[in-house]
Parts: sequence; structure tokens; C-alpha cells
Amino acid sequence: MARITGRTVLIVGASSGIGAEVARRLARDGNRLVITARRGPELASVAQEVRAAGSACLDLAADALDPRAAADVVSAAVAEYGGVDIALLNAGQGPDMSMDRVSVADVARIMALNYDVVVNYLVPLIERMGSQADGGLIAHTNSLAGLMGIPRQGPYSAAKAAARTLIDTARVELAPRGIRFTSIHPGFVATERIDGDGLPKPFQISQERAARHVVRALEREPAQAYFPWPTAALVRTLRTLPTPLSALVLRTLASRTRRPLGSRGTPGTPS
Repeated sequence: MARITGRTVLIVGASSGIGAEVARRLARDGNRLVITARRGPELASVAQEVRAAGSACLDLAADALDPRAAADVVSAAVAEYGGVDIALLNAGQGPDMSMDRVSVADVARIMALNYDVVVNYLVPLIERMGSQADGGLIAHTNSLAGLMGIPRQGPYSAAKAAARTLIDTARVELAPRGIRFTSIHPGFVATERIDGDGLPKPFQISQERAARHVVRALEREPAQAYFPWPTAALVRTLRTLPTPLSALVLRTLASRTRRPLGSRGTPGTPS
């Protein structure tokens, strides 16, 4: 396992949570970081920490939902540092959304936040890395929820599953060009965005611990990385059970905390 040093790393969704913590960790090893997110002041604060730790850093406020803005971030990274060795696509969100209370617009919004943002960066990164002698690594922060339909997370599970399938296809097609792909599947992570959302969160871990897992995945470059192991084992077990039995277990877990009648999750925007 090679430590990441002296590399140009693009992190999308780096103003808080896992993305910001990954930036802090990679900053210790003399890398060149390009960090981007919608929230400029928060992003600038992370950039200051990165530079103080000894790494170069280019911080670019941009909306991952805007294809042109995403392409401009990739272009700026190349202009500043000559290329992109590693990209971590970390933008997305999955609020509590019961299928009997969502609107069509809610579902479309979740798809945009978790699938479109991947596509917006994936396409320009493939174009750029395809011209680099050593290709590059594109990693995506997916979710264990993307492996099966999770109650109260249906639109989120569907969007993450779509992104996983797209990445799986790209991995096969683009291997001859030296472009590698890693899908990272966390379980529940204690970030500000999900605090108090009402969802049960078995085996939840801190964002610092999650970032350690993410950096390890960037170093090892597995096709799929799953953590923490208790949640990953639970999901794997549920996928092997007969559908009636797995559905019963999922309904039991989902019923532990119920939202007030008439409430509805409001999708946010990528950090």
C-alpha cells in the first residue's frame, strides 16, 4: 500500500464532513490539493488548514450541480498543477424520505444531488486523465445504501445504485487507458448534515474514522471499499436472505424511529 505523497488530488465536496477531513489528512504528506464545494467561506477555512499543514492548495467555490462549473474546476486544476492524479467525488446528500410522502420533484432532486453531480465531474475527468501518461484514479463516495433499497432512503439508494453502475461500467471500459475507479461505500457517518434527521443509524462512525477508511481506499485502489465492517456485514447478509425475510428485518429497523405524520425531508445541496 503506497502512501499518497506529492500527488495532485481533487476533492469535490470538501467544505465539511468526510471531504474536509480527507483534505486535512492528505495535507500532511506534501500533496497538491484542489478542493471545491458550493460554500466558499467554509472551503477557504479548510484550504487554510491544508496550507498550514504543508501542502499546496487551490480552493474553488463551485456548484457541483452545474456541469459548466464542474468542468471549469477540472480545467483550473490542470492549469494550476498540470493534471489530476486522484479525484474524490464526494458531493451528495440523502435526507429521510418516505415513499408515501415524497413528490416527483423530491425524487428528481435527490437524483441530481447524488447522480448528476458525479456525471458532471466524471466526464471532464475522463477526458483529462485519458490524455495523461499514467491515467489516474477516480474515486466516488457512494454508500452501503446503494447496494439495496433502504426504507426511508429509497430515492437516495436508487441514485447511489445508478452511480455505482455507471462507475462499474467506466472501470471496465477505461482500464486500457490507465484510468482506475474505486467506489467507496460508507455506512452511517456522524456528519452535521444528518444530525437529528430522525433516521435510525446502527453502527454509526465518526467522520474522522470514515476519512481514515477513505484515504486507505485511495491508497489501495480496490474496485469496491465497504465500511464499517458491522454495517457492511449486515447489508451483505440482508442481500443473501429471501426477500420476505430481508424486508421484515428492514421494516423493523426503519420503524425504530418514525417521523411525525406529514413531515417530509427537504433535500439540500452538495457541500
